[in-house]
Amino acid sequence: MNLIAGGLVFLVIGVVIWPSAARAADVSDPARPALGGFDLSLSVLGAVGGSSANDRELEFLQAGGHDPGRNGFNLQNVELILSGVVDPYVDAQANVVFLIDRHGDSVVELEEAFLATRALPAGLQLKAGLFYTEFGRQNPQHPHSWAFVDQPVVLSRFLGPDGLRNPGARLSWLMPLPWYSEVYLGVQNAEGDTAVSFLWEPGESVGGHILIDRGGARGLSDLLRSARWLNGFDVSDTVSVNLGMSALAGPNASGADTDTHIYGLDVYLKWKPLLNQRGFPFLAWQTELLRRDYQTPAGTLKDGGGYTQLLWGYAPGWVAGARAEYADAKGDTEDDPMRDKRTRVSANLTWHMSEYSKLRLQYNYDRADQLADGRAHSLWLQYEVGFGKHAAHLF
Repeated sequence: MNLIAGGLVFLVIGVVIWPSAARAADVSDPARPALGGFDLSLSVLGAVGGSSANDRELEFLQAGGHDPGRNGFNLQNVELILSGVVDPYVDAQANVVFLIDRHGDSVVELEEAFLATRALPAGLQLKAGLFYTEFGRQNPQHPHSWAFVDQPVVLSRFLGPDGLRNPGARLSWLMPLPWYSEVYLGVQNAEGDTAVSFLWEPGESVGGHILIDRGGARGLSDLLRSARWLNGFDVSDTVSVNLGMSALAGPNASGADTDTHIYGLDVYLKWKPLLNQRGFPFLAWQTELLRRDYQTPAGTLKDGGGYTQLLWGYAPGWVAGARAEYADAKGDTEDDPMRDKRTRVSANLTWHMSEYSKLRLQYNYDRADQLADGRAHSLWLQYEVGFGKHAAHLF
């Protein structure tokens, strides 16, 4: 019944809201991109380096799907991006990714493919298809826009090695307030490798609990529900701040009626002087804190963690960065590398040779219960090249 109700909501949108959107979309506006046209771009991201940890230990130490996951050469991400204006009503985007995983196997996957409305009234926007869940600041970002070589530890644990993404729909509302304030509400499928805290693959294990097959979605409670509230404002002429709160709820596969809840807080602050050269110099501080409550038939597993990072763009094209991370869980985590106590400190230097290429040198110092001597040192040199038009990165 809940799924039927959802279908009726979309019917109301089509009958009541869509006609006004059509009136609002002026196809004669010369500033709009050509209808039916699209932009094509390609991003190639790779890294070379090594660690005092062996390749087996790097599997949990570098748990992100696009992290450099083995000693030697790593092809982290080759991403083909197609985006454009379909008609006066919707934009479209598709991201296809190729990589070579830590075992040397070639992987091709559809990362995102979605439609987004262009002119709904009252500050509304509808997005539907396969897309990254708008939870926190980094999860919706693609690897080529990250400020570090690898994904934060707590995001790999809670949101999965490839980030949290699945087919679904979300509605956003840009509220009529004196400052930027937007609310996002989404519903997506909860199954698969891209939803590890929810209906992950049967046979996998979380906290020692072997996951089962709960069957398909029968109602809203069997889907992943997400909510985010993002606020942005200027503190002064040179300082801007974004503050966000996010929440996730959905079923998990540890039992027949168990659920997972994840909560997050994020802050982003950027300073840039009025007199600057191509955006330099600048200081940017970003922090995310997460908590996960994972219900099992034996009780609730409680995990937490976060990261904080500071970027200093001290000269045109040159950015120095530092990041500190922490992740931990309550209970017995001795034999679980994805719930043990982890800390990581990273430092890097990035040279943006042009708008389309960069080099990044990064050092990681890791401490983890699962490592043979409890610590590891890693050094990675990352390179990126891009071709074609690409959208502006997130502020």
